[in-house]
This record gives sequence, C-alpha cells and structure tokens, in this order.
Amino acid sequence: MAWDFSTEPDFQKKLDWMRDFVRTEVFPLETLDLDWDQLRKAIAPLQEEVKANDLWAAHLDPELGGQGYGQVKLGLMQEILGSTPFGPLVFGCQAPDSGNCEILAAVGTEEQKKRWLEPLLAGEYYSSFALTEPDNAGADPTNLTTTAVRDGDQWVLNGHKWFISNAATADFMIVVAVTDPDAERHRRTSQFIIPIDAPGLDVVRDIGSVENPRPRPYTYGSHCEVVLRDVRVDDSALLGNRGDGFLIAQKRLGPGRIHHCMRWIGQASRAFDMMCERATYRYAHGSVLADKQTVRNFIADSAAEIQALRLMTLHAAWRIDEEGTAAARKDIALIKFFGAKILHDVIDRALQVHGSLGYSADLPLESMYRAARAARLYDGPDEVHRDSVARQYLKGYTRPADDRPTEHIPTRREAARRRFAELLAEQP
Repeated sequence: MAWDFSTEPDFQKKLDWMRDFVRTEVFPLETLDLDWDQLRKAIAPLQEEVKANDLWAAHLDPELGGQGYGQVKLGLMQEILGSTPFGPLVFGCQAPDSGNCEILAAVGTEEQKKRWLEPLLAGEYYSSFALTEPDNAGADPTNLTTTAVRDGDQWVLNGHKWFISNAATADFMIVVAVTDPDAERHRRTSQFIIPIDAPGLDVVRDIGSVENPRPRPYTYGSHCEVVLRDVRVDDSALLGNRGDGFLIAQKRLGPGRIHHCMRWIGQASRAFDMMCERATYRYAHGSVLADKQTVRNFIADSAAEIQALRLMTLHAAWRIDEEGTAAARKDIALIKFFGAKILHDVIDRALQVHGSLGYSADLPLESMYRAARAARLYDGPDEVHRDSVARQYLKGYTRPADDRPTEHIPTRREAARRRFAELLAEQP
C-alpha cells in the first residue's frame, strides 16, 4: 500500500475546528495561575464543546466513548493539542490518563472498568502511573524494588516511588510492584489499582524540577514523591494477571510515543511561528533580523527539521495502523530521540532570536524551553532508544568473510577482472 497521510474532507474540518478552538479557547488558560479545582471549572465547558463535536477521548474505541481513529489521525490531532500544555486535558487524552485508560480497557475486569475506567473516561476521575523509583529508572522496570507481598487474601505493598506525574491531583494510581522476585526478569512485576486515599499511601510532596523549580501544591502537571507503607488491597486491585506488569506497561508505550512526538511538533511549530514573527520587525545593526543570514539559517534549519520529524512520525503511525505496534518498534524509537532533539533545538533558536524577551517570562518560550529538556528523559532516556535502534539495525548485518570489508576495492577489482577477463584481454 502506498503511503498516504492525507485526510478526508470531514476529518480535515474537525482538524480546522480544533486548531481554531485551541488557539482561541485554550491558549488563554496558560496566562492564569489556576489551582486544580479552578482549572477543572475553567475547562468543564470546553470539554462539553469537545464532546459535542465527537472529539472527546478520540484515542479510544467507539464502545468506550472514543472514535476508534487510527494512529495517523490521532497524530494529526495531537499535533494541534500539543501546542499548549492544556490541549490534551481539554480533549480527554492527557497523559498518564490516556495510557491508563488503554490498559484498563485491555486487561481490566468488568468491575475495574465500572469503578475506575468509566469515571476516568467521563473526566470525573484523574489518575497517575507509579513506576519510577529514586534508585531505579522506569526505563528498566526489571530493577524495581517496590513489593507486593501476599498476606492471606490480601496484597501488602511497600515501596518508594519517584517523579510520579499528577499524583497530587489523581483519584487513583496504578502501581507497578514486584510480586515474584525469583521469576524471569520480565515476569517479576504486577500492576495494582490503588485509591489515592488508601491507608498507607502517602503523596509526600510535589518535586521541584527544571520545568517548575517551585511547584505550587495541588496543581495540574505535578511530579510527586510517593511512599507506600503497608498498603493493603485485595485481588480486585490486581490489574491483569500476576506477573504481567511489564507486558501491560508495553501496551501504553508505542502509540503514546507517537502522541508525544506529534505534540512536540505542535510545540516546535508554535516556537517557529514566534521566531518568524520576531524576524519581521526586530531591528538590529542596520536591518530587521529577517535580513540576517544567521536568522535565516535558524528558520530554514527549523523548518526542515520539523518537516522531517513530522514525516517520520506519521510514517511510524502509519506502520502501527497497517502492521501493528511490534512492526513499528524501530520507527517509534527513532522518532522518540530525534523528536526530543528537534523540540529543544527549535525552541532554543526561537529564544535566541527573541533575546532577553524570549528569556523572560513575558513570552511562553522560557517555559517551553524548560519543559523541552524533559523530553530527553520521559518514556525512556534518549540513550536507551538510540541503543535500541542501533541493535535493531545491526541485526541486518553479518561479519564479512576474512574480516575484509564488503566494499574493499582491491578485492572487488580482482573479482571484476575475473568476471570481465575476456573483455579486458581484448584491450591493446
């Protein structure tokens, strides 16, 4: 099948509506310092408009209230939503809730779906995903030390989780814990659904970060330290089968990385627009910045990189739609580390063109710049994805005979002389 990233007219109308809606209705929320309750009140009428336009939680299957869109369409939507931190939230597809919805829908029991998934889909509940630990990276969950030990008909969870997104505003969290320490390394963990008010579950603090050095408590987008001390749950809290923690986690990663990259494209495109606008009127050293070769290079390089990332990401999305997530593994890893670099570089150039104004908080560039640094860490550091890509490519190569390069010219020349000996003999 030929590659085709075009959209039918009806869907293009939805994209056009989304673009205008996000800019006019969602962008203004960025300028206000709202706590979680205030933000929920502010976005409630916007979410109703989204639902009225059949765009709510579009990443889910129709039976769950979504639209059943493939990854190419979802990617085009995420490109628009990613231009603002609140875009996904208004459209019901924010992380980590979107990934939690997907795994609850895939492996949750009917009771779990009714208690947790339905209110999550309705926007009544919010959630978090507790994987990473202070001394154990989420990129390698085989090293986790948080435990869930069987005690009669209950599980007792103990552990220390770190940088857990939105834990401060969540109604429940999905905790990854070791249930079988002696099992094969990818079968050691299980996942548990824990109410945020469960005895022994302590959201210790909002962690300051490069993105937000002095976090305001109880705000959307927090990253928290969480401690579990003898948290007791019964079997109804176990998500999927015992030992399936790693396998379940994989279900939320592939498409999630497509969405990450398309959102980064939306952010980079917004920074690009600001950079180009600045170049048209900022006057320095005898002319506007648009007349400076360095600024023109910034613009040309940024345009090329955004376009390259967009095509790479849509191609990865297309492969998922056509062949499944497993077939697109290499493509997904490529866009993850390439996308993080492009996001940073484009924002960095835009900030440079704006000078002190870009560095100030009077423009969104400074907050975009700080947030972009985390892209190289989220969903696995760049180094892990680079290594994965390299290993997959290397599988297609073998050691040459006699350790002589395949392209070794003297060897090839000798073979060519034997092949064309008759022709060469005719030469005077």
